[in-house]
Amino acid sequence: MKKFVVLFGLILLGNNCFGFDVVYPKKNDVIINAKSTFFIGSSDKPLKINGQDVPLHPTGAFAYVVNLNNGSNTFILQSGDERQIFVITKPVVRPLKCNITEFRPFNCRKVFIVTAENAPLRSTPVDAGINRKAHLQRGVKLFVDGEKAGFYRVILGKDKYGWISKTNVKNDTDNNQTLASLNGYEYIDDENFYKFIFHLDKRVPFEMVEGDVFLMKFYNVKDQEDNTYTMNFPVKDALSGRKLTGYSGEYQGNDFILKIRKPLITNSRRPLHNIRIAVDAGHGGSEIGATGCLGDKEKDINLAFAKLIEKELKKRGARVIMTRTADNYVSLKDRVEIANYGDAAVFLSIHGNALPDGSDPNKNRGTSIYYYYNQAKPLADIILNTLVSEVGVPDDKVRQGSLAVVRNTNALSLLIEVSYLINPEDNANLINPEFQSQYAKAIADSLEKYFGQ
Repeated sequence: MKKFVVLFGLILLGNNCFGFDVVYPKKNDVIINAKSTFFIGSSDKPLKINGQDVPLHPTGAFAYVVNLNNGSNTFILQSGDERQIFVITKPVVRPLKCNITEFRPFNCRKVFIVTAENAPLRSTPVDAGINRKAHLQRGVKLFVDGEKAGFYRVILGKDKYGWISKTNVKNDTDNNQTLASLNGYEYIDDENFYKFIFHLDKRVPFEMVEGDVFLMKFYNVKDQEDNTYTMNFPVKDALSGRKLTGYSGEYQGNDFILKIRKPLITNSRRPLHNIRIAVDAGHGGSEIGATGCLGDKEKDINLAFAKLIEKELKKRGARVIMTRTADNYVSLKDRVEIANYGDAAVFLSIHGNALPDGSDPNKNRGTSIYYYYNQAKPLADIILNTLVSEVGVPDDKVRQGSLAVVRNTNALSLLIEVSYLINPEDNANLINPEFQSQYAKAIADSLEKYFGQ
């Protein structure tokens, strides 16, 4: 039987809903460039917007979509004797001339040096999307043959290219175009990782490619076909049929250190025993996140869920690493570093969902889970399926997304959007202690399923 609890505590929630409150739009005079927007808030009395009845959830919460015309749009919200007037301006957007930036080849190949840490080497000249081939450290030398928009085109072999932002590199004044030398590699039988140290005489662009055979590629290396060195690591055989559960690669000096996590030894009766799991409560401190219909802050809801998940996981023997345990700000970089410093095998970032203008909050409900690297998708699938079957949350899909915390390869990194704060039904669940407890239990159950396979 599904344990999807909605009605529990609605009277209590309703009693906390005093008067009439609009949480979005945040101001009474705003500019919104969309075909529609929505009013989010709560009311303890029947509500009308421009004379139209607005459906109210039993908690008093509402989400109401309004269309916008070009120019000024006035909306009168009437709740009993209380009235609020909103003026929303939709700007008239004039079509811009389409300036297509063509690729401009250089007369001769140039050498650039990476100046930013973890600079994205992309497969396309677009600063967004699922197009990151690698994150390069400072000092990596690149051969460049042209530019397009704000990117340089990086040579990675014959008819093979990558792209890097102009802001992340500078000219190598020596313009030394000598290929790198690779003087072999050594393997270290580490207790927890397959560890390889590649001895190069200079930092070159690289790529780590997931699959049944894991590929470690170094570009611009002499005495190699197409100037590309490739090491094949047979994941399926080495891990006895198991999936990847984390890897990392970085330069230390000119040596490149590759670490691939060995299969985790689990107890069939206690699959999570001693498994290191990082639980990340999204936002915090001055970073509030979204605001729910009833005025609840996402940062607080995230922390409540994270603490319950921590409790459930610890009961099952997991070693839990929390990125925050109080209402404080933690940067995205620090969240990942906390997990990696603790050698977490799993990284779960907990969030509440929202939507941009032009969407309908009433048509979006449930849990969605984001991953970036394919190694994390099987876990995402198990978690979402378990949440749907055990808690009854609507399935809002597993998606691949380029989000900072899920671009961590050291762990199986996922971002879980628990439910929509701006949907009245979801908002009621998010602040319901019984729902929170059931959700945390289902997360722990799903991790036991994954590691118990």
